[in-house]
Amino acid sequence: MTRPALEIADIFRRHGAAWRAAHAGHVSLGQLKVMSAIETCRTAALGGHVEACEGCHHTRIAYNSCRNRHCPKCQGAAAREWLAAREADLLPVGYFHVVFTVPAEIADIAFHNKAVVYDLLLRAASETMLTIAADPRHLGARIGITAVLHTWGSALTHHPHIHMIVPGGGISLDGERWVSSRPAFLLRSTSLPSCSAGSSSRGLSRFMPRGGSASSAIASDWANGLRSSSTSLRSGR
Repeated sequence: MTRPALEIADIFRRHGAAWRAAHAGHVSLGQLKVMSAIETCRTAALGGHVEACEGCHHTRIAYNSCRNRHCPKCQGAAAREWLAAREADLLPVGYFHVVFTVPAEIADIAFHNKAVVYDLLLRAASETMLTIAADPRHLGARIGITAVLHTWGSALTHHPHIHMIVPGGGISLDGERWVSSRPAFLLRSTSLPSCSAGSSSRGLSRFMPRGGSASSAIASDWANGLRSSSTSLRSGR
């Protein structure tokens, strides 16, 4: 694979120090460690080893990688393997791309309580999809879901949301047959937020002042604001 003309590591090495100085006090220790790992990845700073050809005796130095999960070079192979594995899971049916987003108030809470709120968001979104799909008034089937959490938006601001790939159908509740969704239509999106209200509101309550109007307002925003949209996709097989 040829090396691109410009990599993130090149930008970090050239402008990273000045950027960190300009944003001192506003960058977390974890973010600083990621920048450092990417800057030093495959350089002499991490050491290396010598590779030699037994035939022509040509040698070259191969520097060690940082192996940080945020490094695009280190995780490139893992990402390709993950995509190949997911492609092997595809069924010969149409698929839907479903996105769940949350209100800004919930995103603010999530920023300071990442593990708990991200887990809550994933559970609320998946439980909502499974519950609505199993309802005979909608699909009446057990569906499968591949869900991925994204924590940043296209503007590189904190914006937690869930991307789902959902097959256009599922196994009937008695397990005897395949139930197909209508073409280009999976579930009624207006039914989704209300279904998530119970579990998500209970999960958020631990971060709210007890009995306060702000607590009920934000919990209501979560219940009403867990928005979803879906787009029909073609099967990859």
